Amino acid sequence: MAVRLALGRCPGNPEMQEASGLPWGATLTPFAAEDETGRPSLRVKCAEPLPRCDSCWGYMNFLCEVDQSAWSCVLCGERNFLSRDAADRFARDAKELRSSFVDLELEEEGSQDLNLRPVYVAAVDLSASEEFLDLVKNSLLAALEAIRAGSLFGLVTYSHKIGLYDVQGAVPVVKHVVIPADMDGKIVVDLEDVMPLKAFLAPVETNKENIAAALETLRPTSSWERATAAGQSAEGVPIGGRGFGVAMDALLSYLGTEHGSTYAFARIFSFISGAPDYGAGQLDTKRYGEQYASKGEDADKILLAEQTPFYRELAATAVQVGICVDIFAITNEYTDLASLKFLSVESGGSLFLYSNTEESTLPQDLYRMLSRPCAYSGVLRIRTSPEFKTVHSYGHFFSDPQYENVQHIICCDPHATYAYDFDFGNSSGFQRFTDTPIIQVAFQYTTLEPVSEEHEILSSRTESVCVRQKYTTKRWLRLRTLRMEIARNHKELYERADAEAIFCILTHKTIRASLEDGVKEGRLLLQDWLIILVAQYNELLKLAQFGQPTTAVRLDVSFAKCPSLQVLPRLAFAFLRNPVLRPHEEGVHPDYRVYLQFLFSALEPSSLVRVVYPLLSSYTSPDKQAYPRHSLSRAALITSGSPIFFLDAYTLLIVYYASTADPALSFPPPHKSALRELINKLKQERSVTPKLYMIRAGFDNVEPFERHLIEEQDVNGAPTGTGFVSFLDEIARSVLEHMK
Repeated sequence: MAVRLALGRCPGNPEMQEASGLPWGATLTPFAAEDETGRPSLRVKCAEPLPRCDSCWGYMNFLCEVDQSAWSCVLCGERNFLSRDAADRFARDAKELRSSFVDLELEEEGSQDLNLRPVYVAAVDLSASEEFLDLVKNSLLAALEAIRAGSLFGLVTYSHKIGLYDVQGAVPVVKHVVIPADMDGKIVVDLEDVMPLKAFLAPVETNKENIAAALETLRPTSSWERATAAGQSAEGVPIGGRGFGVAMDALLSYLGTEHGSTYAFARIFSFISGAPDYGAGQLDTKRYGEQYASKGEDADKILLAEQTPFYRELAATAVQVGICVDIFAITNEYTDLASLKFLSVESGGSLFLYSNTEESTLPQDLYRMLSRPCAYSGVLRIRTSPEFKTVHSYGHFFSDPQYENVQHIICCDPHATYAYDFDFGNSSGFQRFTDTPIIQVAFQYTTLEPVSEEHEILSSRTESVCVRQKYTTKRWLRLRTLRMEIARNHKELYERADAEAIFCILTHKTIRASLEDGVKEGRLLLQDWLIILVAQYNELLKLAQFGQPTTAVRLDVSFAKCPSLQVLPRLAFAFLRNPVLRPHEEGVHPDYRVYLQFLFSALEPSSLVRVVYPLLSSYTSPDKQAYPRHSLSRAALITSGSPIFFLDAYTLLIVYYASTADPALSFPPPHKSALRELINKLKQERSVTPKLYMIRAGFDNVEPFERHLIEEQDVNGAPTGTGFVSFLDEIARSVLEHMK
């Protein structure tokens, strides 16, 4: 569990925090195997529950004072009495209290149920092209290699009808249910009556060949079939008949009946080739082509808003029955991911967008996703000492409708990150010599652990044997308790700031402002924040004398006196140029914007910084690095004199050989070279599969590389030669105007 505090030392009071111009909060990666310093958790098996405070419900931890009969809560100060057995246990140096970062295995009824198995279901759109289906087939074949033994797999298709596959026989059998065309209709028969769930969910280890054979039978639904279903002529029916909403609704109900008996966790991979346009949950794609400017409306705001609460309501159903839904959109058409995304956001799933089948990394992404460890049925709660509190939370979770500051996370991998805003709970803040700010993060989650192998003879004639893996569920409580220091002044506050965590929180705030008020408001929020920060920093540290003629005021706009903040202007500049904050009029596709919002909202701070402001390094040869970091400018390329450059943009990796590179240098870099080993390492670490480009200037198209040299472009993308410099000048002018 990695916790990164935006401010390494807490502001002493609301006035100090407000005056600093910095956000106060934290980022949290709850299922990370290590904390932010690289320290692993201490694992402890608990025979008895860990005592909780009678007042604030915080957990006993290593900071609490314990005596022979009671313990004092470090969060609220409440004195809690212990039973004699508990007092004896903690008097013997209980392991639970040895570390600030512990994983407690909880004893729960049913935790030894060996009948529960992981369930994976692929929902495939047949109102698509042959190329789409070929990509999906290859991706699912890759997924079958990553799905662990003992899992159950189901295949369902959808178009104007739902198809359920039984792959447990010699020949795949498919049964269909027609989807009603009306917008509030449901299928007239339960899927359980069409095909019993036990026939639909097939053990992976004994049916891989059958599943592959079933995948080979997938064909696009013809326009004639869709026309017949709609009661129209084939010529009058557009490409479509995509009843995605009804299919998901029926599938969740179908699987949900077995939650807790057949499975503890289920995951649906939904592959979609366009907007749902048939039956309940259909979306109107005509809004993308409308001219909002002529109506005086903000296109960005409208196209980022959901058309219907249908998919948000489906997500609530998925959470109730422990099902995570992933959406893989393979299309260059407007699909309205702004409406569909809630199905993934709130169920803890993933959202991927691929503009074409040729360059898609879907097989690798799916395999990578299934190969990572995951926590299931997670419940996350942050508690603080009473002087401050969490006021906003950001990330992909489902907020508990009853309890405040409780988030449900159906599926959580080691990369998933969440962000929180803090605020004071009173007007006086912390008393420096008596108060100690405390944060306690509690994350309860379930893991599926292999416990035994069951050997079953499949054929008495050949005595072929199947090894069937069984699982048990384990419930864990991961606790992290942090004690923080209080800043004495603003200089200390600035010096102990974590710029990456600050930027992560700002990104969440900016995205939320864009969703609520439009992209223009999101841009203004970010620009205004930087202006206020520069102004307050210069005034509080007495670096500028405001009140005299503006020509005489010297500003530190680049935070030269504070290394911990120096990266922030560059990050703000790069973010303003990112498609997330570029206006609709500049040709940013709304679905691509939604995909990036989703990606940015799940990344931990260092990864987010890398995708917004890529890392450019140089090499004298494929085996020897010259400089670890350059600014993103052509001037940096020229002045370095290096022949090879490597650009890491998180989702994109580019090796660039300059036109001046010695022809004797190996191109591309040899597989055993240091540069190639770094590339392979980065590929393995990423939550998404980065695309790799190898470019030689003078031989290949250099545009993919040169478009990342943003410091010589203005914030609107036009090449000016003084982009970042002129941006800082504009910030300085705005600061002087602000301080008049």
